[in-house]
Amino acid sequence: MNVINKPDVIGNKWIGARTIRPDGADKVTGRAAYAADNVMPGMIWGKVLRSPHAHARIRSIDTSKAEKLAGVKAVVTHKDIVDFPLDKSVMLGIQDMRWMCRNVMAREKALFHGHPIAAVAATSEEIAAEACKLIEVDYEVLPHVIDIADAIRPDAPILHDFVQFEGKPSNIAGTMVLKSGDIEAGFKDADIIVERTFDSRPVHQGYIEPQACTVSYAADGRVTIWSSSQGQFMVRAMTSLLTGIPQSDIRAIPAEIGGGFGAKTIIYLEPVAVMLSKKSGRPVKMVMTREEVMRATGPAPGSLSTVKIGAKKDGTLVAAQGTFYLQAGGLPGSPLRGPVGCSFAAYAIPNVLSVGYDVVSNRSKVAAYRAPGAPLGAFATECVLDEIAEKLGLDPLEMRLKNSAREGDKAIYGPVFGHVTFAETVDAIRRHPHYTAPLDRNPRPGVKRGRGVASGFWYNAGGESSVQVNITEDGNVVVTTGHPDVGGSRASIANVVAELFGIEHKRVSVLIGDTATIGFSNLTGGSRVTFASAMVATLSTEKVIGQLKERAAKIWNIDAEAIKWQDGMALPAGDNAGKFPPLSLKELAARANDMGGPIGTQVQLNTTGADPGFATHCVDVEVDVDLGIIRVLRYTAAQDVGRALHPSYVEGQIQGGVVQGIGWALSEEYLYDRNGKLDNAGFLDYRMPVCSDVPMIEPIMLEIPNPKHPQGVRGVGEAPIVPPLAAIANAVYDALGKRFTSLPMSPPKVLERLEQP
Repeated sequence: MNVINKPDVIGNKWIGARTIRPDGADKVTGRAAYAADNVMPGMIWGKVLRSPHAHARIRSIDTSKAEKLAGVKAVVTHKDIVDFPLDKSVMLGIQDMRWMCRNVMAREKALFHGHPIAAVAATSEEIAAEACKLIEVDYEVLPHVIDIADAIRPDAPILHDFVQFEGKPSNIAGTMVLKSGDIEAGFKDADIIVERTFDSRPVHQGYIEPQACTVSYAADGRVTIWSSSQGQFMVRAMTSLLTGIPQSDIRAIPAEIGGGFGAKTIIYLEPVAVMLSKKSGRPVKMVMTREEVMRATGPAPGSLSTVKIGAKKDGTLVAAQGTFYLQAGGLPGSPLRGPVGCSFAAYAIPNVLSVGYDVVSNRSKVAAYRAPGAPLGAFATECVLDEIAEKLGLDPLEMRLKNSAREGDKAIYGPVFGHVTFAETVDAIRRHPHYTAPLDRNPRPGVKRGRGVASGFWYNAGGESSVQVNITEDGNVVVTTGHPDVGGSRASIANVVAELFGIEHKRVSVLIGDTATIGFSNLTGGSRVTFASAMVATLSTEKVIGQLKERAAKIWNIDAEAIKWQDGMALPAGDNAGKFPPLSLKELAARANDMGGPIGTQVQLNTTGADPGFATHCVDVEVDVDLGIIRVLRYTAAQDVGRALHPSYVEGQIQGGVVQGIGWALSEEYLYDRNGKLDNAGFLDYRMPVCSDVPMIEPIMLEIPNPKHPQGVRGVGEAPIVPPLAAIANAVYDALGKRFTSLPMSPPKVLERLEQP
């Protein structure tokens, strides 16, 4: 690990310290309570009947036999889920309830193999599963379409009659266009133009914990939900909309989360479990199997992209055009803003046209996956940039440095950049021993090695966050936030609060509140939570310190402005303030009831100032030309992390993003049979990287504090997954002299490409 510090980052005791994880002991000993661990008196089990067809009209559903089975307590279908008419969108964040209601339970059609058709609650899982088999569904099987290229053909089967593109029924459900300058004039001004087409397959986020929930619908109509999600307030809001139950009657309680990576920012089971509980009068527990997770939850989209870039002879980029088709799955909503907005954002290119197309096909509806869509755009753009550099005889990193966006440049997606740290990430790799070290290109017969680089950009986000800070009677600190902890936010917040109070880290406890105990907080996603919660925690802590100074002022009978807070104590600010012995946090807490009552405050804020994230990666690979196997030998990732509140977590975010990118590049993909059924719906057949597939990954943390944040924080979780696809593809080209434009670069594809000229 390599850390490049700026002077104002140095000197803290807890900010930047590798403190003990607050959740670590519970997780390694098995005490941590996940959603599937929840048990309630009288609880029954829910199971889902799923479509056996990739595309079929639902003529009728007969649940009578299932309802008569002994032990069955309730059955629900789409009739129990609120129907949002197709002619008017109802948005919750970036989700359209027209599509969510049809994703949770099929209505007019089954749109993918595994689409929920009905659900049963019974006294055991076995009875519920047996009852599902008794539900009779009359299907009209329809032609299906799986891949983008087939879905956009003029004669393709149409999934939705209401979807129109250029005045005709189409599987193109939406578009996004960003442009600047004059693209035609830009290409006329270019000395060299490279245009290439790339494709990739959907990949799953691969979280270890499946979706699970327990729901209790009480006699008074109030609902309590325990579930695994990336946002309890999202769970409450979506469940309310899909069931018709007021939000004020729903309490959503977050459990520990066993991974999400964006996929748990939407819901699948909760509204169904609510209606089963309402009908049965019993608490209902639902847990997906791994096969259900793979078949029916959202992967990242597949893509079909064409990128065209023009440059002058000296490497100056003058024009860039991108056309990005993304798979949405059976219902609209692919992450177009990822490739359309991010692909060219790190570069100062005067003429840009970036267009995205949202394509529906008979696959499960996509969900967010870490910098949604951005890795797909970077795969195409960064490979084309490398090809331009090669044709011009330029070092690929020097060309990126030359064209780096700078402060004052207007981003293609709208804002004018403040301080841009992209060049620093490129320079960090350019100067690193990994990049400058010689590479043995032919270490043994049948093996070739290559080195590649690529860069990446992600927007980062702020948004609504709430934090409550309270002083306990014994003088310790309890912090309650509104965000599920996915990437270490509890540890980071504990470091910040301990630093500001000037007390030992172990005296700070950080809890995750539910929708009834903390103010509204947006999702854990978008690289926003540590940024936002650290900002709000700072403000809350400063307010509490102000209260403590006021209490000390009353005791000493002086003005609060004459008191300073230092090392966990109230002190006179100077000799003129008087001579008083210090009052510690414990002493002030002990006297709280005599001096105005409990000490604490809550701050709620729509946080702003989340500057974007930049990363540049370097990778060495070797290719076994006889077996077609690509192995990653060495990986170095440079990223501006703002300020690493807890360096171990930041390293983990960078390393984790790289590992997921390695899987995306080399082995992961959804495989369908001729009937539109997913063939590899399990970890045995879905090839995620394991330890033997990855090297030690060296993160270079550039600590360049974000001036818009009180602790200098910049989001770090998503930028690391953006460069790996292109970096590995560029390294493979360097090894073989053959360009790969299709992901994953699995052994069969490698062997096939080696046979081509």
